Amino acid sequence: MSGATQRIAVYTTIYPGVETYLPDWYSSVQAQTDQNFQVWVGLDGIEAGAVEAAIGTRLDAVWVPSKSDDTPARIRQRSLWQIMEDFDAVVLVDSDDILHPTRVASSRVALQTSELAACALRLVDQHRKDLGTTFTLSERAVPDNIFPRNNVFGFSNSAYRSELLRRCLPVPAGIALVDWFLATKAWLKGAKLAFDPIIRMEYRQHGANTAPIRFPFDANQVIRDTKKVWEHYCQLLSSPMGDVLPDRWAQVQEAATDVRVFSEQVVLQPKKLANYVSNLNILQPEVVWWWDVAQPALQWMWKN
Repeated sequence: MSGATQRIAVYTTIYPGVETYLPDWYSSVQAQTDQNFQVWVGLDGIEAGAVEAAIGTRLDAVWVPSKSDDTPARIRQRSLWQIMEDFDAVVLVDSDDILHPTRVASSRVALQTSELAACALRLVDQHRKDLGTTFTLSERAVPDNIFPRNNVFGFSNSAYRSELLRRCLPVPAGIALVDWFLATKAWLKGAKLAFDPIIRMEYRQHGANTAPIRFPFDANQVIRDTKKVWEHYCQLLSSPMGDVLPDRWAQVQEAATDVRVFSEQVVLQPKKLANYVSNLNILQPEVVWWWDVAQPALQWMWKN
């Protein structure tokens, strides 16, 4: 895919509760070194007028309004489906996060040689204070090996070729972790993945995060995350997949079994859970999503 002719959309979903963060998001979109893109906005329970009022100006965007029976997954599904019909690629950004100036330009370059690309994130608090943590792959890791147990391809830091989206959509209407489901499906189909270790986004941590990253871990976080991860695997195992790589599908089945046993043997037993969390916090964590659930380094706690 030629970078010169690549038609790119920048997509975000906006919902009640993020209004205070929208001016920062909008300013960072305006500051992109590559301005050859179209903004698309999925409206999840909010009107375009309220978005523009929060930003303080008119937003040149394609709006995808919500319907009465929409779920968050349906809004994203419908938006991405429309985008892939008219654009070569989509850069995904969260509306409570901040793009660094080269985010779109670097995504355009990455998608010339990959089908799904992500970048490192700097963790900041709700006031944009640097939390001193970078979300990234370790130096020795490759993107393919992060699956199926973890994820680095979020809807804040990823970009997809439209032809890959066409192979991976739809997503289940009731799924919560749309980003992980879609990226896992891409991996299962053998898509070419890339990860940029340069920080191109600020990832804001606040009370409404679906996938917060906080250290040290506590029991409540492990309980919440395990429930989300188990639901993710249930959705994967029960959804039509089409053509996937058999060895990778077997890895999904193995990971799902691990999480089920981990939940039964550790999460549902308070003393064992407390011991698990204590041991977990001794380890050097990888700053990726869902690292705290059924951590393989501690599998002796639930595998005999």
